Amino acid sequence: MKQVDDHAAQSTPRPSAPASGSGRPAGETYVWVTGMGLTVGLTMIVLLLALVVYNGVSVFWPRHVALVEFQDDGATRFRDGTRALGVILIEQDRDMRDLTPEQRDSPNPADRREKQLFLGNRDAFGQSFAYFSAGDIERVSYPEEVIRAERMEWGDAIFFPIRLELQDADPIEADDPAFDSTLHKLVDEVNARRAAITRIERHAIGQINLQMRDLELEERFYSRQDALTPEQQAARDSVRDRMEQLRAKYEPLAAEAAALRAKQEENRLVYRLVTGDERSMPLGQVVHYYYPNRLTLAGRARLFAGHIWGFLSGYPREANTEGGIFPAIFGTFVMTLLMSVAVMPFGIMAAIYLREYAKQGPLVRAVRIAINNLAGVPSIVFGIFGLGFFVYFVGGNIDRVFYDRALPTPTFGTPGILWAALTLALMTVPVVIVATEEALAAVPRGVREGSLACGASKWQTIRYLVLPASAPGILTGLVLAMARGAGEVAPLMLVGVVALAPNLPVDAIFPFIHLERKFMHLGFHIYDLGFQSPDSEAAKPMVFATTLVLILLVVVLNLLAILVRNHLRKKYATDKF
Repeated sequence: MKQVDDHAAQSTPRPSAPASGSGRPAGETYVWVTGMGLTVGLTMIVLLLALVVYNGVSVFWPRHVALVEFQDDGATRFRDGTRALGVILIEQDRDMRDLTPEQRDSPNPADRREKQLFLGNRDAFGQSFAYFSAGDIERVSYPEEVIRAERMEWGDAIFFPIRLELQDADPIEADDPAFDSTLHKLVDEVNARRAAITRIERHAIGQINLQMRDLELEERFYSRQDALTPEQQAARDSVRDRMEQLRAKYEPLAAEAAALRAKQEENRLVYRLVTGDERSMPLGQVVHYYYPNRLTLAGRARLFAGHIWGFLSGYPREANTEGGIFPAIFGTFVMTLLMSVAVMPFGIMAAIYLREYAKQGPLVRAVRIAINNLAGVPSIVFGIFGLGFFVYFVGGNIDRVFYDRALPTPTFGTPGILWAALTLALMTVPVVIVATEEALAAVPRGVREGSLACGASKWQTIRYLVLPASAPGILTGLVLAMARGAGEVAPLMLVGVVALAPNLPVDAIFPFIHLERKFMHLGFHIYDLGFQSPDSEAAKPMVFATTLVLILLVVVLNLLAILVRNHLRKKYATDKF
């Protein structure tokens, strides 16, 4: 019996030795390498997002304003004075090439470092930021009487208040107990008047201007005719009558807006800069103000939330370096929605034909290769195609057929949000086609055969069984298309995006959706701030904040599509078949 057991043990194959001398199974090293690569990639993404979040959110946190006093014998001077007032943003090592031999050999490390201050008052100093040697700083204090005010023009102002000069009352000095309450009340009043001016000019007068523009185009058409028929003459007279009626509506509205603007200039705030210069500004220029060195933590949190809301809901000012980005958010959302509506039907129909109807052969394989290659074409090429085909050819023909009276002024024959959406739809349609084909192929063959065996037609099988079951995969393609389209900038620069659009593509003016209008986009807004801004230092915080908003918008849109996809995946799970 023992011999039999020994023979069985000898005949039993032994496990093979590890391929490597370390005792690990073959291939385990590559598993660790790929895992390390994944870890490095995720770490880089997390660090990048953390950088964007930190720099984007910290813009809105109200910081203390420092009064920096320099040594009398130091090299640093500010406006021929020894004091500067501003927000200390960063402290960093100075460029060695800018240091003197004494500073390089100095035992004090502060001589080789510098601090950046946000000074504000760009109208007075000609710049908003300045660097000062840390070694020349003698003392830093935080006076409580300093005010930081956001203005309609020239950015923020940082100053010491002196008095309020009122139109119908005596001046109020800054040390008067009624100064702060009066200033707060007057700023609320000017903000209310500014909102009223905006409603009048942007809505009431804006609607009248659009109607007058259409009538002017009709009048121009009749004026180009050599001779008018009686019907045309009657139509021209009707146009002129309507023009007079619109002018009659326009004049009182314009007078009301002008009166409100005049009231914005009545009361003034007199203040003193750190240099000792006294200046004054109308309160109509002030958006809001606060005492940065008096705020508690709760007060800073409330102001922080208010800054974020103003950034998200406001309109841009000062070459897009001030104010908010609501038009860019709205334009990005509308454009992405239009692109999704345009790309889904064409992508799904093409995929259904290629997978379900087309006879598989060399021609279909060539089409699939072309679709895959189309996904790798640079986006700027799609922009050039969209400009030539959609704008000049399609839009030009639409103008000649439906808007001939407006020519030579183009209506659709110029870049607009419709052509931008169609251009991006054309760019992302290969993604939808490939994802839809994969989703259709994943539906079990037995589902099709069982449906056909029960007497259903091929289209009924596709419509009621195959498409619902493949809906999660189709929505995956839509998610990828939205993520790519929402972040594209290069093609949009040719087919509709602008740095500043006075009117939104969707508003309360008939016909409510204006597909011919140009629009703002978050991606182009970032490009404009980063590379076209006259003040790069002032634009840098806005770049990070806008980037954060763009990332959040893409994430929100993708999450909505993912939630719908997961719902459909549970509803049409393949194991139910």
